[in-house]
Amino acid sequence: MSTPRRALILIDVQQQYFSGPLEIQYPPHQESLPMIARAVDAATAAGIPIAAVQHSAGEGAPVFAPGTAEFELHPDIERRRTDAWKGVVKQYGSVYAGTDLTDWLRQQDIDTVTLVGYMTNNCVLASAVEAEFFGFNTEVLSDATGAINLANDAGFADAKTVHTTLLALLNSNWAAVSTTDSWADALQAQQALKKSDLGSSAMAGAARMTLA
Repeated sequence: MSTPRRALILIDVQQQYFSGPLEIQYPPHQESLPMIARAVDAATAAGIPIAAVQHSAGEGAPVFAPGTAEFELHPDIERRRTDAWKGVVKQYGSVYAGTDLTDWLRQQDIDTVTLVGYMTNNCVLASAVEAEFFGFNTEVLSDATGAINLANDAGFADAKTVHTTLLALLNSNWAAVSTTDSWADALQAQQALKKSDLGSSAMAGAARMTLA
């Protein structure tokens, strides 16, 4: 297996997610934010490219409005930022849609994208799925991402269920899911992360149901 050519993508680690109705619930942001910072520090030490993505809903919007404190990156991330980072502002869920991130990654000869940030149930999911079309391998760090409680006409799911279910889904096809510590070890060893596949996940799921 060839050595991955990685980039770390920070998805919307913005102040909007640290209070109010969009506050990250699971894992709690008090736990996930230090893991995001750990990933940044590991990426910086390894010399791999970093991109910081911020979501914009437009001037004057009730959330993610440029020029507001909520739009800004969390201070723990902002203070780590260097001139070498790629800055991206997006308007859609996926980090690739309507941005120049794909071109930048290809210019850097990147084949593997590591996603951290928020939310698992929106932008992380959308980005991991769309990466398949562009030919990028995707890694998602389970303890450096997070979800919120969701309820609508289709039903209700608490944040833990949302987060863990989506990570199992992603690991079955679209991404290698790992903890930050395991990823940092793989980064240092210049190794790829292991992931499952749909067939293996289906067989393991059927076996679990039989045991139940």
